[in-house]
Amino acid sequence: MHYGGDYNPEQWPEEIWHEDVARMREAGVTMVSLGIFAWSRIQPAEGEFDLDWLDRVIDLLHEGGIAVDLATATASPPPWMHERYPEILPVTVDGVTLGPGSRQHYAPSSPVYRRLAAELVTVLAERYAGHPAVVMWHVNNEYGCHLHADYSDNARDAFRRWLRERYGTVDALNDAWGTSFWSQRYTSFDQVLPPRAAPYSHNPGQLLDFRRFTSDMLLECYLMEREIIRAAGATQPITTNFMGAFMPANYQQWAAHMDVVTDDAYPDPNDPESFRAGAFQRDLMRSLKPEVPWLLMEQATNALNWRPANAPKAPGQMEALSLQSVARGADGILFFQWRQSRAGAEKFHSAMLPHAGTGTRTWREVTRLGATLAALPELPVGQDDARVALVLDWESWWAVDSPDHPQNGLDYLEVVQRWYRALHRRHVQVDIVPPERVDGRYALALAPALYLLRPEGAAALDAFVRGGGHLLAGPFTDVVDPQDRFLDGGFLTRLGGVLGVGIEDFGALVAPDAPGPGEREAPLEGPFGAATGTLLAEEVVARGAETVATFTGGRRAGDPALTRHGAGDGVGWYLATVPDEDGCDAIAGHVLDQAGVAPVLAGLPPTVEAARRGDVVTVINFGAADVDVDVAGHELLRGADVESVTLAPFGVAMVRRS
Repeated sequence: MHYGGDYNPEQWPEEIWHEDVARMREAGVTMVSLGIFAWSRIQPAEGEFDLDWLDRVIDLLHEGGIAVDLATATASPPPWMHERYPEILPVTVDGVTLGPGSRQHYAPSSPVYRRLAAELVTVLAERYAGHPAVVMWHVNNEYGCHLHADYSDNARDAFRRWLRERYGTVDALNDAWGTSFWSQRYTSFDQVLPPRAAPYSHNPGQLLDFRRFTSDMLLECYLMEREIIRAAGATQPITTNFMGAFMPANYQQWAAHMDVVTDDAYPDPNDPESFRAGAFQRDLMRSLKPEVPWLLMEQATNALNWRPANAPKAPGQMEALSLQSVARGADGILFFQWRQSRAGAEKFHSAMLPHAGTGTRTWREVTRLGATLAALPELPVGQDDARVALVLDWESWWAVDSPDHPQNGLDYLEVVQRWYRALHRRHVQVDIVPPERVDGRYALALAPALYLLRPEGAAALDAFVRGGGHLLAGPFTDVVDPQDRFLDGGFLTRLGGVLGVGIEDFGALVAPDAPGPGEREAPLEGPFGAATGTLLAEEVVARGAETVATFTGGRRAGDPALTRHGAGDGVGWYLATVPDEDGCDAIAGHVLDQAGVAPVLAGLPPTVEAARRGDVVTVINFGAADVDVDVAGHELLRGADVESVTLAPFGVAMVRRS
């Protein structure tokens, strides 16, 4: 179980380094991420490298028994680069060049940036590939975090190359984008531009492909560095840090290229429900590469610096959130950062070793967590515990986020997370996967607003139902093909057979927070009770399905709201609206019962969460009062056999069940 954080010795005089290693040993640190933002220290000028100080730091850590996750330092170019090569700088959609003075001030598709980054990585990899302290490589840092897309001439040229590789001919591009509309037909790839600021709406096919291109450009940068490291003879795992459900980068595509998935997570202590957002993020990371434990690469020990109000974590909250990650598949807990900075934009960001020193609550909690993790036995590796698949698809997310839809207030990620919260409140283990990965290991799959559906995903969902699974599809599903085009035959052309319904109209409602008059809610009622629909109230035509619930008010009063259809050995459910929080909870309970899915533990209040990792069940109390939990087995944190446990607020129990 790795434990540690980002270490930035370049911010401190060398005499502090020995104290750092001593304090790391005291805290139980086993690994640090080194050199993430050290490019200007490593390379003070083009062609000039200073690695003697880095040698001393790595050797010192190694002597102290601290392993190194060595970063390639390419996330923040040094001042000499933009001074000599201003063309590396990125450009916004409005044509504004983003200058230096912050970080990530580079265009990912810039040939000059890539050349200089490759030179740096080559020097580092050749020097440290065989160093016994280096146990992992950390490529760049949080790709795309602050620069979600670049619209520079670098991007223009690279986008054209990307389109040529994807489509081959300009005629194929025209067909994919439907450019006969609005006289957009191209006669050359050289006429195509990034979707920069324009008088009105862009072509939706262009918008979707530009998002694919942006994700691919970031991934190309990662792959370039990875190949350089491997070419130098490095055999250690190579990764880069993800940021949860981050729209610009398709992590479901990226994960195959990571030896281990790592993630940065910062739930808001001001939000009493943030632990559910944390659980969602951890389940997503586990689901990206379930055969390999993942690492929590960054979190905060206490308060942050970048929210409007940066609340501290309550006593015990940091440990509870850390063990939430372990419960959901992590084999490492790390922080940003080891020692709190004395200057710079993040000097108010908390750290493992606070500015106020070792006499602080933060330091006591850091050392206690280090001891807790060190005492844990080896935990199960492969994660195959969930019987529910929640479908999240990056390309559908991108397509839904484009304008000019029946309901432009539909927040795809929020809808997915709303269903996740309903499952979490019921203590059900969930995998978060694209549609192609839904298969017979699951009893129930939920596919909210799966607007864009690839043929492979449609085939997987169809086979899942016919093979015995229950599929609950939400509104605005199976509408377009991978190029954001309608298919012949209307909507639900690929899932309609297993769902037993068709759609004639999407029935947009006024978004709850939108100004002005209009119908905002679509009440419905069924065996789960009464619920409230929002955003859409679709006009459903039954084609073999039975009506389970009907709309009880509004323009769809009396029409089907939830349908059920047997197909093969399974059941296809279709829900014609987006329920509010309570509605999702009620409907989730009904379909879970119908699919025969049981919770990890029954009878828990919604502020207590339970997660299973093989034979270990972790229970965490995120509520404000003590809770008694009936769970029998060997409690790993206390080293004792138990029949039940009492959890104080932020209390944790990890029970190995027989």
